[in-house]
Amino acid sequence: MRTVDLIRRKRDGEELSPEEIAFLIDSYTQGQIPDYQMSAFLMAVFFTTMTEQEVGALTHYILNSGEAIDLSSVPGVKVDKHSTGGVGDKTSLIAAPLAASAGAIVPMISGRALGHTGGTLDKLESIPGFRTNLSVDEFREQLRMYGLAFMGQTTQVAPADGKLYALRDATATVESIPLIASSIMSKKLAEGLDSLVLDVKVGSGAFMKKQIDARRLAQTMVAIGRRADKRVQALITDMNQPLGFAVGNALEVMEASQTLQNAGPTDLTRISLELAARMIYLGRVTMTLEDAREMAQSKLLDGSGYRKFKEVIQAQGGNAGVLDRFDLLPNATGAREITSPRNGYISGIDAEYIGLASAMIGAGRDTKEDVIDPAVGLILEVKVGQRIDAGAVLCRIYYTKEDRLDQAAQLVEDAFRISSNQPEDRELILEVVG
Repeated sequence: MRTVDLIRRKRDGEELSPEEIAFLIDSYTQGQIPDYQMSAFLMAVFFTTMTEQEVGALTHYILNSGEAIDLSSVPGVKVDKHSTGGVGDKTSLIAAPLAASAGAIVPMISGRALGHTGGTLDKLESIPGFRTNLSVDEFREQLRMYGLAFMGQTTQVAPADGKLYALRDATATVESIPLIASSIMSKKLAEGLDSLVLDVKVGSGAFMKKQIDARRLAQTMVAIGRRADKRVQALITDMNQPLGFAVGNALEVMEASQTLQNAGPTDLTRISLELAARMIYLGRVTMTLEDAREMAQSKLLDGSGYRKFKEVIQAQGGNAGVLDRFDLLPNATGAREITSPRNGYISGIDAEYIGLASAMIGAGRDTKEDVIDPAVGLILEVKVGQRIDAGAVLCRIYYTKEDRLDQAAQLVEDAFRISSNQPEDRELILEVVG
């Protein structure tokens, strides 16, 4: 079997057999297929998509490229949450501690920045000392002790996905539904979890621009989970403007801390509470979703989620004091203000432009080898629907280098749309699948 023949067949829209997909995944994982050929295969999938059978086989062989984590020794129902990626999306840093403080067991194997969206691991690693390279034994033990652990992919857990994940980012194939679904679900099924809550983003700042595509992705992932006998629900949520005000790794840790202290932005608080509630419910801590919502709210108000996050930061070697003293986090050396050219209402904020601007100054990656600058990012001063005066600040860009700063500033300017009429309110949670 030759790789070039499989690339050609997929390019021409043919269905590959499970054995052929197994050959591609196994050979690439073992270094027998070079990046340039796998890049061609990913691009072929991007343009010609995959059948349900192919997606199932791809998920299966990525999952079985390594070892699944056995969490049977950890008592309780294991539940995770995963987002398909958004701009300013730091909900994992809020929902996971809330759910864990309510008694759910939350094993989180998280990813890094992909395209113009941020990665949970990059945010956590902006905390001085925080370790995401836990061994499986450490991961398991921390779940026993604290009910929550954050870990990056190891060579043991779906190693094929680790290689493909970085390659997709560098080859503009991130948005492919089969590739997103198989990547997420192989990694999640390898965690040894029982239940999963998915946050499928849709809009300008998401990989899925249309709700119909977001629904198809949600349905694909829910179906994969159910075939594996897992309880899975997916929320389809709006990403036409950034979530919260902060975009950038250390800046988002600050905003997560504020939100866990019940002083965060309304949109971020609302979606984090709903995700936490569904984790609590699918984790069988409560009998009904309504009870789970009440519990998530109470854990926010009494500070339990905030204390849980501090506990886990300390357990993973980080300085938990950063949640109280933001000066302990990496801080930018320069700031530039973007001001409004006229009076009016904010009628739109293109989240993709904001994400691209943030990545351009170092908060994201252009190639898989790029190093993240944890200090840089943007703080929005307004959200859609707010009134703005000419000359008032729309956004502040925080930077450490002036390379590409002018380009980033232009993108931020272009992201804001101002009109004379106040726009209608948008729904944040658009659909529930599963």
